[in-house]
Amino acid sequence: MSTTVVALLADRGVVSLSGADATDFLDNLATNDLSGMRTGEARYAGLLTPQGKILFEFFALRTEEGFLLDTRADRARDLLKRLTMYKLRAKIALADVSSDYGVAAAWGPAAPTIEAGWCFADPRNADLGWRVIVPRAQLAELTGEIVPEALYHERRVTLGVPEGGFDYTLGDTFPHEANYDRLRGVSFTKGCFVGQEVVARMQNKTVVRKRVTLVTGTEPLTSGSEIRIGAAIIGTVGTVAGPHGLALLRIDRAIEAADKGEPLVAGTATVTADATTLNRYRASAAARTSTP
Repeated sequence: MSTTVVALLADRGVVSLSGADATDFLDNLATNDLSGMRTGEARYAGLLTPQGKILFEFFALRTEEGFLLDTRADRARDLLKRLTMYKLRAKIALADVSSDYGVAAAWGPAAPTIEAGWCFADPRNADLGWRVIVPRAQLAELTGEIVPEALYHERRVTLGVPEGGFDYTLGDTFPHEANYDRLRGVSFTKGCFVGQEVVARMQNKTVVRKRVTLVTGTEPLTSGSEIRIGAAIIGTVGTVAGPHGLALLRIDRAIEAADKGEPLVAGTATVTADATTLNRYRASAAARTSTP
């Protein structure tokens, strides 16, 4: 690609967290290690229920004052309320600043130039390019070709990168199922965080049978379509890009079907699951079986 392209992400909001205790406060809650971050650095993370399921997903951008959290616009106020619930006596200030800041994604030969705000490499996958958080008035002035938001979602589909609310249900999905362990969204070496015991148990003792994975159909796929083996439902299609889609899928059942020569079907399309995901599951299951 010879030109940097920019997609304005209207579905994203921004929550501000500032104050002397900002780092310790957020680090004690979030799935990722947010300590020692430099100003302008960002990490992908989530806030879980005590049962270990993802309530909110966000990019935590370090600023001089604290953090800006790039999250789903329709969940920003709920995230603010959740953080406020944990605040207690912490020396922090919280605010929904979605009306002040806009979010964009960019990819191409060079990062877009900004006059104010922040531009950082997408921490989930380098091929996604950059994310931008700028004052809303600056969105129209970003360098690069402005393209529809749908092109960003198509790009992350082809790269196999899910997002909460599109490809898995917030409040009902474990981090491993949403591939946080593969997208640099969870630290297994930091101290405790909300839901940490469940996440650690899945990492150390469990073969994860269900994950969001890339699937490809013999014809264009439809979001919300059930993936079936005969009458049995083993997954649901999320974001689609023509014949490609992301689906929260029972990987073990997909492997069983492949071994038996049984097709996976979504609507009228026959689908195949990403071979790398299937092979990773086979290797993980074999390793668990061979462990005394």
